[in-house]
Amino acid sequence: MDPSVSVVITCYNYGKYLKGCIESVLSQTYQDFEIIVVNDGSTDTTDEVIQPFLSAPNVKYIKQKNRGQANAKNTGIKNSKGELVAFLDADDLWESRKLEKQLPLFSDPKVGVVFSLASYIDEDGQKLGFKLTGKYLMPRSGNVTEYLFFDNFVPFSSSVVRKKCLEQVGTFNETLSMGIDWDLWLRLSVHYSFIYVDEPLLVYRLGHPGQMSKNLHERFRCADRIMQKFLEHNPDFLSALVVRRGKAYALCNRGRYFSWTDLKLSNQCFWSALRNRPFEFGAYVGLIRNFAKWGKTNRD
Repeated sequence: MDPSVSVVITCYNYGKYLKGCIESVLSQTYQDFEIIVVNDGSTDTTDEVIQPFLSAPNVKYIKQKNRGQANAKNTGIKNSKGELVAFLDADDLWESRKLEKQLPLFSDPKVGVVFSLASYIDEDGQKLGFKLTGKYLMPRSGNVTEYLFFDNFVPFSSSVVRKKCLEQVGTFNETLSMGIDWDLWLRLSVHYSFIYVDEPLLVYRLGHPGQMSKNLHERFRCADRIMQKFLEHNPDFLSALVVRRGKAYALCNRGRYFSWTDLKLSNQCFWSALRNRPFEFGAYVGLIRNFAKWGKTNRD
């Protein structure tokens, strides 16, 4: 009999975290699952770390050449047998009642994705007081496309997806190096509801070497592609006002990032935001702050 949940764990040189990751799944209070670990061309100790777990009948290990995170996750999906697919990156952990609390929410056939809040640890596993803030990073339930267009508020390793939904909209876009989950959530949100558990059932690791989110320029290029592709495929799904606001919001975020390293590029982002939405208050604030920084630098 097939398991009800397939847990897809992808690993690229995260062998030092893999043992704790797998153990956090094996210790779940809900036990009807399989674990699929996809080693995406790791050159570290991943092979050695996985060995003690291979005797378990519900653990499957797949090795492949390094093809990137999207391909590795798609490999896991292709080899899954469950009606639900839960995603977990090898450097993250689950609280023991995660699946128990999430799976009953799929009783509503309109629900395609269930996720949760997260707590945060550092590279060495020490708890952090970090919290996500911001209007568009607040978790949402229901029809979430309008909010998702602004920002990705779904912690990836907290997500569980109905497999038939992936069969309908497709899996991860392998031409993207970053933002692959945001791209998938947007596509799913057009057809299905999202719902979240208001508890930190995911333990997310921050700040260690190798996290892809550190490459800001590539992240922004991918974000532009994701937004543009979504609008091309769903031209009338969002209002023109929401689209302008979403683009202005993204440009203001970039302006704030670059204000620490490149004032000229930061100003370009803020001016672009104003071209999309002339009344974008954050863009004016950013330009004023940049002018003050420029003045202080020249005085010094």
